[in-house]
Amino acid sequence: MTILLTGVTGLVGARLLPRLVDAGIDCRALVRPGRSVPDGVAAVEGDVLDPQSLARAVDGVSAIVHLAAVLRTPDPARIEEVNVRGTRNLIAAAQEGAPLARFVMASTGLVYGPGLDRPAREKDPAEAPMPYPVSKVKAEKALRESGLNWSVLRLAFVYGDADDHLRSAPALLGNWNWHPAQRLSLVHHRDIATAVLLALTGAMDGRVVNIGDESPTSVYEIAGIVGADYQASAEPLTDPWMGQMDVTLARQLGFRPSVPTVYQAAREGAL
Repeated sequence: MTILLTGVTGLVGARLLPRLVDAGIDCRALVRPGRSVPDGVAAVEGDVLDPQSLARAVDGVSAIVHLAAVLRTPDPARIEEVNVRGTRNLIAAAQEGAPLARFVMASTGLVYGPGLDRPAREKDPAEAPMPYPVSKVKAEKALRESGLNWSVLRLAFVYGDADDHLRSAPALLGNWNWHPAQRLSLVHHRDIATAVLLALTGAMDGRVVNIGDESPTSVYEIAGIVGADYQASAEPLTDPWMGQMDVTLARQLGFRPSVPTVYQAAREGAL
């Protein structure tokens, strides 16, 4: 099996690619000129906004793992361009050059809107208003309607492998005025690989699947784990399920996180 990965220099891709190589998968990476890839990976120069380069990249692949996305920019037009038009370009390339390839796309739990009466499930409305989740909803729709063999992995808050993402969470969530008792679904980089490897077997074909660990963790706890201060509060939560995803479907499909809690990651020195 030869797979094409996009977004291999990003937060998720840089940590996923070596794990797929270690799993014995023949990996091809779409990269911009001058970017390096790990040993054993075939680099294809290109960009999701360059359809001609995508035609070369998908040639002969049996699966595509699409990670390329823009998140942290104040420019919503750029988010739309890369996350939506770039995904549509890759879909078109697959339809033309690799129509039988399995297409696995990373999305986000941020797509779920507020006000649910339980953790978010895959069939709940994806109505979050911010530009990034809006773009991912559009990209998901394009893939679902593509006629390709697809799966969408909605990732919880990603952390681990010294990526500093968890360390940034208290400041980020404080800026959003999150209550310290609000709980957040998390997923370790190791288990993004667990989920992708499972998806590549076909276990998630034709499905949108929430991917998270076994224990949503409060903002207060996260701050304590990373050694950050966070304003305490005894006020009641007004939206207690915000930030939490139901991962029942993933478990039913065979997903078993190897890092079930952030506390285990801390014990292992894997934050």
